Amino acid sequence: MTEAAYDRLGVGYRQVRRPDPRLAARIEAALGDAHTVLNVGAGTGSYEPAEREVTAVEPSAVMIEQRPAGAAPVVQASAEALPFEDDSFDAAMAIITVHHWDDAIAGLGEMRRVARDRVVVLTFDGPALAGMWLVRDYVPRLLETHEEMMQPLAEITAALPGARVEPVPIPRGCTDAFWCALWDRPELHLDQELRRGSSGWQVMDAAELEQAGRGLALLRADLESGAWDERNGHLREAAELDVGLRLLVAPA
Repeated sequence: MTEAAYDRLGVGYRQVRRPDPRLAARIEAALGDAHTVLNVGAGTGSYEPAEREVTAVEPSAVMIEQRPAGAAPVVQASAEALPFEDDSFDAAMAIITVHHWDDAIAGLGEMRRVARDRVVVLTFDGPALAGMWLVRDYVPRLLETHEEMMQPLAEITAALPGARVEPVPIPRGCTDAFWCALWDRPELHLDQELRRGSSGWQVMDAAELEQAGRGLALLRADLESGAWDERNGHLREAAELDVGLRLLVAPA
C-alpha cells in the first residue's frame, strides 16, 4: 500500500488497535535476548518492547503523529528501502504489517540485511480465516480482501530461510481490535469506529461496502433473534481461537 493509503486508513488507528499483553508476551519471547530492535512498519508503536533499544520505521505521517509520548524514535521510511547499514540491529520485527507493503519479499530481505541475529514477523495465513463465522455467514468479501492483500505464507517463509512458524491463537477479549480478533464479541462488528481499525474493511469500494452492509444487517438481526448464539454462542466462553495469526522467527 502507498504512503497515501496509510495516511487515509490510519486515522484514529491508535484508539482501536490497543496492544494485547498476551500477544505482546509472544512477541517478547520470540525476540529472545536481542537488545537493539528495529520495528518495521511500526505504525503507532504497538508491541514495541519497552525494555529494549527500539528504532521504528514507518512510512505514514498520520501513523507517526499518533505515536505516544516516550515511544521509540521513528524514521519515516519504507520497509523496501531501510536507511540503515548491514547488521545494524540485533533483531528486526514486523507486526501485522507485511501484507500492507508494496513488495513484501523485498522488505523481508531488507529486514534480514539489517539484523544480526533474527527476524520476527507476525502475519496471517489467509486461508485459515475462511472458517471464521463473520466471513462464512455474513461478509465473505472480508476474506477476499485479505487474500488479495496478503502474501501467501509459503512465500513469506521462503523469503526467511530457516524460519519456524508458530500458530498464535487470539485470546478471548483481545484488546487489539482487528476484525478477526473480535471472534468472541459479535456485537462489536456493528461499531463503525472499530471497523475503521482494520484495512480489510477500508479497502472495499462503494458497491462492496453496500453488500457488506447487508451482511452486517443480517448479523444485527441474528443477534437480536438469538440465531447467532444458537450457532456460535459457545465462542463467547472459549479461551482462544485460531484465526490464522502466525509468528515467524528466522535467523538473519
